[in-house]
Amino acid sequence: MLHLASKSPRRSELLARLGLPFGILDLDIPEQQGATEAAADYVRRVAREKAGAGLLDVVAVADAVVLGADTEVILDGMVFGKPADAVDAAAMLRRLSGQTHQVITAVAVLSAARELQAVAVSQVSVETLSDADINRYLDTGEWQGKAGGYAIQGRFEAHVARLEGSYSGVMGLPLRETAGLLRQVGLLP
Repeated sequence: MLHLASKSPRRSELLARLGLPFGILDLDIPEQQGATEAAADYVRRVAREKAGAGLLDVVAVADAVVLGADTEVILDGMVFGKPADAVDAAAMLRRLSGQTHQVITAVAVLSAARELQAVAVSQVSVETLSDADINRYLDTGEWQGKAGGYAIQGRFEAHVARLEGSYSGVMGLPLRETAGLLRQVGLLP
C-alpha cells in the first residue's frame, strides 16, 4: 500500500492524478537548512526524512511504500521557505519580482527493501511586481504555507512570465518523476 507522508492537499491532489489508492500520514517533520548545507541537498534530505518518518509509522503494514516530498524556492542560493506571516511573504515576493528563480522538488520513495529518490528543478521567471500587485496577492491568502510565498496554481500564475521545467513540480509533486519512482517499486505498470 502506498502512503503519502504529507498533509498538503495539493500533493494529495497531484498524487491522485496517477490513479493509485494511497493513505495519508500526518507527520510534522522539522524543516531547517543546515548552516553549510547546499539548497539542493537540503531539499533532498527533507524529502527523505519525511518518507523515513512515514515508513516508521507504517512499518507493521506489509508491503508499505511511503512517498515523501519537499519543495523549495531558491534565489541566488538562498532558500525561501514558507513565510511566517504576510510581511515575510511580501518581502519574499519583492525579492522574486523581476527575477528568475529555481524551484526544486525532491521526491523520496521508501519501503522496507528500497530507497529511491528523484529531483525536479524548474526555472520560474516572475514579472516585475508593484506594491499593489503584491498587496492584492497577499489579500488572497494563497501565500500561506507556500514556499516562496506563492502558489503557482492560483492567482499568482498571472505573474509568471516563464516556466521552464515541471509545472506539477512547482506545485509540489513532479508527476513524471513520481510516476517513474512508483514504476520502479512496482506500483505503476
